[in-house]
Amino acid sequence: MGRKSTKENKNIYQTSREAAGLTREGAAELLEYMSSDRIEKIESEKSLPHPDEILAMADCYKNPSLCNYYCSHECPIGQEYVPEVKLKDLSQITLEMLASLNSLEKEKTRLIEITVDGIISEDEKEDFERIQNQLSQISLAVDSLQLWVQKAIVDGKICQ
Repeated sequence: MGRKSTKENKNIYQTSREAAGLTREGAAELLEYMSSDRIEKIESEKSLPHPDEILAMADCYKNPSLCNYYCSHECPIGQEYVPEVKLKDLSQITLEMLASLNSLEKEKTRLIEITVDGIISEDEKEDFERIQNQLSQISLAVDSLQLWVQKAIVDGKICQ
């Protein structure tokens, strides 16, 4: 049986493994193609994980948020295009989404006025950017809801 880590600044991969109640050796057995040495290198940040390893760890550790973390923090493309999604309570996600949708409802007519000619003029730019930010908030709320659903499925709270 492995030793319990006393390291203070654990990365998300180590905390996820430990939250799943697994030692490195136990995780390596379940992950099959990842050795405990490889897991140690990822957890000690001596080596970056590969996308297929992230998918396997997310599944094994029952933590789908590892995928978003990897994409938004470690993948060069994801760092540019994938926002970090935090796991939140369903009620908080719902309220944030409804607030964003309500504010966008008020802007719907303005969005139509701006985009009807296919050109965003200088006097429309500020309004368009504000509406675009509201759309981004809705997108993030949808991503949060999807992450919540994935986590609820792996936790057995939702049947597939």
